[in-house]
Amino acid sequence: MPQIHVVLSGRVQGVGYRYYALRSAQRLNLHGWVRNLPDGSVELEAEGARDALERFEEEMRRGPAAAEVADCRVTWSEHESGRRGFRILG
Repeated sequence: MPQIHVVLSGRVQGVGYRYYALRSAQRLNLHGWVRNLPDGSVELEAEGARDALERFEEEMRRGPAAAEVADCRVTWSEHESGRRGFRILG
């Protein structure tokens, strides 16, 4: 199953980014997680259908209205973790 790992930097904490990712993932039927990192960036992993992941990647590059995404590093892989649902960590 296709999977993406994403690290976003810029103004991505304190702007509702994790909840934006959660809602987007749920709408696109993706499984995985999102979390804030100590350096001010946001990290996430998602798996699901390739077209849904492509759409999710586009949405993550934009972010919620209050966010300013300066950098978005995306790594694609093929992996099935057996995750169900999408959640916010920590």
